Amino acid sequence: MKILILGAGAVGGYFGGRLMEKGEDVTFLVREQRQRQLKTDGLVMKSVHGDAVFRPKTLVKTAADEPFDVVLLTTKAYHLEDGLKAIEPFVRDYTVIIPLLNGIEHMEEIRSYFSPDQVFGGMCFVESTVDAEGHILQTSPAHEVVFGEWNGQVTERAKEIEQAFSGTKASFRLSDAIQQEMWHKYLFISTLSGITSLMRSPIGPIRDTLEGRTYIQQLFEEIRLTMEAAGAPIADGIVEKQMRIIEKQSPTMKSSMLRDMEKGSMIEADHLQGYLLLLAERYGIETPLLRLIYQHLKVYEKQSGI
Repeated sequence: MKILILGAGAVGGYFGGRLMEKGEDVTFLVREQRQRQLKTDGLVMKSVHGDAVFRPKTLVKTAADEPFDVVLLTTKAYHLEDGLKAIEPFVRDYTVIIPLLNGIEHMEEIRSYFSPDQVFGGMCFVESTVDAEGHILQTSPAHEVVFGEWNGQVTERAKEIEQAFSGTKASFRLSDAIQQEMWHKYLFISTLSGITSLMRSPIGPIRDTLEGRTYIQQLFEEIRLTMEAAGAPIADGIVEKQMRIIEKQSPTMKSSMLRDMEKGSMIEADHLQGYLLLLAERYGIETPLLRLIYQHLKVYEKQSGI
C-alpha cells in the first residue's frame, strides 16, 4: 500500500516515521526547503518511545502526479486549502484521504473538495514539536492515530488500511464511531488549548489551583452545551471522563497552540474556538469564558502581525 503524507512535521513526520520503521511504503509531500533538510540530515525523531533516523522518500509540491492508495493530511487548518490543492495530483478514485486535523469544521471542506466517499474521519493524540534543526521531538506516552469510515461501517478497505498501519511502535486504531470520537477530541483539545493559552501555562499549575480547576470545568461545560445544542453525537458523562484525563496529564504538558504562541507562530483560533462560538451564537448558548479565550487569541494574532 502506497502512503502519501502531506508534511513531515510534528504529526506527519512522527507517524510517518513509525510507519517507515515498520517497513511501509511511505512518501512525504513537502516544501523544497524541508526536502533539502531531509536529504541532508534524514528524518530525525527523538521520542520517549525510541529515537530513530530515516532516509525518507520525498516529493515537492510542484512534482508531477503519482497515484497513492492512502493520503494522510497532517497540515494545520489555516493551510488546508493549499494542502488540498497540493495532494490533488496524487489522488485517484480509489485513494482514501485521512485528515488528522483538530476540530470538525474542516471535514465539510475536504468532503466537498474530493468525493465524500473517499474521505475517512481521523484524528491523532501526540505531544510533539519540531526543533530549530528540523528534528521531531515526541515527549509523552500518547501517540495514537484513530481513523474510520465517516458512516461508521467497518469496510474491507478500512480493514486493509488497518492492516497496513498495524505493527508499529505507535498506535493506529480503526474506529466504528469516528464522528463521536472526533467531537470528543474537539471538546478536549478546545478546552486544553483554550485554558493553557489563556493562562500561558502548562496544565499542571492551572489544574493544581482551586480557581484554575474551576475554570477548566467551566470551559468544558460551555463547550459541551454548545456541541449538544448543535446535535453533536457526544456521550453522557464525557466531561467527567475528560476531567479524569486532565488529572493524569503531566504537569508540564502544553497544548500545541500554546507552543505555537510561544514561538510567535500562527494558531488555529478561528478553526477551534471561533467555530464553537459561531455554533454557540446560532443556538443561543452563553459561553463567556470561551468568548474571553477567543478574544485573547485574536489579540495575540493582532500583536504578532499574523
